[in-house]
Amino acid sequence: MAKKTEAPPVNITVNGIDLQVPKGELIVESVKRLGLEIPIFCYHPRMKPVGMCRMCLVEVGMKQPDGSVRKMPKPQAACTLPASEGLVIFTDTEQVHKDRKGVLEFLLINHPLDCPICDRGGECPLQNNTLFYGPSTSRFVEMKRHAVKAYPLSAHVTLDLERCIQCGRCVRFTEEISGDAQLAFRHRGAEMQPATFELGEFTSKFSGNTIEICPVGALTSSHYRFRARPWDLETAPGICTMCSNGCSVWYDRRKGKLVRINGRTNEAVNEEWTCDRGKFGTDWLNDPKRASAVKIRRGDAFVRASWADAYGEILERFRGGGSSVAGLAGPMLSNEDLFLLRRLFAEVFESPNLDYRMTRTQGAQVDPPSFTIEGLEDEKGVFVFGASLSDESPIVYLRVRKAWFREGAKVAVATSAPDDADAFAACSVRYGPGSEAEFLRGLLRDVDLAQGELARLLLETRGPILTTESIWNLANAEEVLGLLKELAAKLGCSLNVMALGANGQGAEELDVRPDAFERPGLGTKEILEACADGRVRALWLAGVDPLRDYPDRGLVERALENVEYLVFQTALETEAAAYASVVLPIAAPGETDGSFTNVERRVQAFEKAVEPPAEAKPAWRVFSEAMVRAQPRTPPFSAREILEQIARAVPAFEGVRWEEARDGGVRLGARRPLSPAGRS
Repeated sequence: MAKKTEAPPVNITVNGIDLQVPKGELIVESVKRLGLEIPIFCYHPRMKPVGMCRMCLVEVGMKQPDGSVRKMPKPQAACTLPASEGLVIFTDTEQVHKDRKGVLEFLLINHPLDCPICDRGGECPLQNNTLFYGPSTSRFVEMKRHAVKAYPLSAHVTLDLERCIQCGRCVRFTEEISGDAQLAFRHRGAEMQPATFELGEFTSKFSGNTIEICPVGALTSSHYRFRARPWDLETAPGICTMCSNGCSVWYDRRKGKLVRINGRTNEAVNEEWTCDRGKFGTDWLNDPKRASAVKIRRGDAFVRASWADAYGEILERFRGGGSSVAGLAGPMLSNEDLFLLRRLFAEVFESPNLDYRMTRTQGAQVDPPSFTIEGLEDEKGVFVFGASLSDESPIVYLRVRKAWFREGAKVAVATSAPDDADAFAACSVRYGPGSEAEFLRGLLRDVDLAQGELARLLLETRGPILTTESIWNLANAEEVLGLLKELAAKLGCSLNVMALGANGQGAEELDVRPDAFERPGLGTKEILEACADGRVRALWLAGVDPLRDYPDRGLVERALENVEYLVFQTALETEAAAYASVVLPIAAPGETDGSFTNVERRVQAFEKAVEPPAEAKPAWRVFSEAMVRAQPRTPPFSAREILEQIARAVPAFEGVRWEEARDGGVRLGARRPLSPAGRS
């Protein structure tokens, strides 16, 4: 969480132990300082307390002048009780035990006893609290209430109303965190239940979080249902690769297959949240079309081959190829992959024709982002230009919304289409598609004259300007970026062009672009054009399919049809495989060690969580083995070793260490010019 002004300390007593805590801190949090725990259901530390479930009842008193303690006549909810001077709390008395048993007995009146088949079984707070604090038997013999089973709220979330304990966590998440307010309680009393408006589909972009915060099995994952039990799973930490935010996640695997992804706490990045794209978008890892064997084209068909055969043929086509060979790199290649790929092109292929950018325009390099995701909470204002944060940078979106919701930050939005951020923006402006430059010129005039709602708001807050690399798809992208730089200079704020791909920022930091070579080469568009007209004879697609990722499909088709030799290095055999001369299987993120650099320049290391299929190798190993065959040398033996090489060769990575990068990540320092000849 962002650092806020510390509240003055107050003295309280918990179970006879004196304790000093910040004034106003909730008692449910204060007792944790002593290693104690108060059972909860409705309370969540990232949402406002509501005191709905009453599971956290404690006895409370106040110290009197004579040293005695005068108790309040009734127990209090620890999740809504703020700490104050002289407060005395009792969490382990006979009355508290009786209260907890009573609460659980009522919760279980209608709760189905289906723990053996419930997906929450084994990791269920209701189950755990009942075992620790609940009654041994129930006094209720009446028939339990029944409701619709396994009701599909969406393609991702399944609702079982019989299990709902009306804690309100899911409803409050959509109101306070995601902000879409797609869930609300309908009916009252025993019939109260969470539901969508007019029982429509639950279309929130963050719906998967409601599954994780549900304290019972009422909300479950449609993807994970009945696939595993908690004790069947092997869990490993990982980094989400579905966008550039770099969320910390847990990979859960069973029998070598990934079955679930859950959010992992990282206060500096995603807190504990995920977007649905990250939580549910990795089913392709178990796709039968996964590339698992080396294949070389012979005539009109592929034949299975060895890695040695593939390296020999590739080096024959690429080694010393200079301007006649080129490469395109994908956003899911790690820092280690990209570093060795660049060396392979510079030292073995002697070609500067290497690019990672899949935008219509590949313009001049811009300054790296200077904001931090966590730090957005402390900004007085934020200006979002030409980007849909909820789609392109969802965790940044949640932080910007949190800055508004918790701290009153003033958010300004200027886009060509309605956006989710409009719901909380202090000023929301529409401009016509393609008129970005005209809009910015008008805004610059308004700033000079301090007139107009948007200009006055920006002058008042002077917060960071956020946009994304999608701006490079504009026909006049360089003009628009120039105007944004001018606006940032006038306001005295930062301009942040955020990467879109998982390691797009890493590719930028490692200069995987043609203008960073000693002899400038061709950018993505120029490479494709050169392939189409025969100037480039051999093309290496490293973890990227331009048919899927590049906006001009016609140009890509002409390039792939006409290039003489095509290497398709991939984790999943997509459409480009049909054009390939050789297909090289590589391990996907989560199946290898490595590190990514996220949108705020945070380097985060991860280790293998799932085994790659058959013959698939880490991409860095493929590049290393190709270099060793061309120029015999001692190769690196691990991603950790390559990151050490990066730290020595790339000034921006100076001081980055594997252990620090693995433990929450480490942000890169100030960018310094990099000499192409300085790489080793």
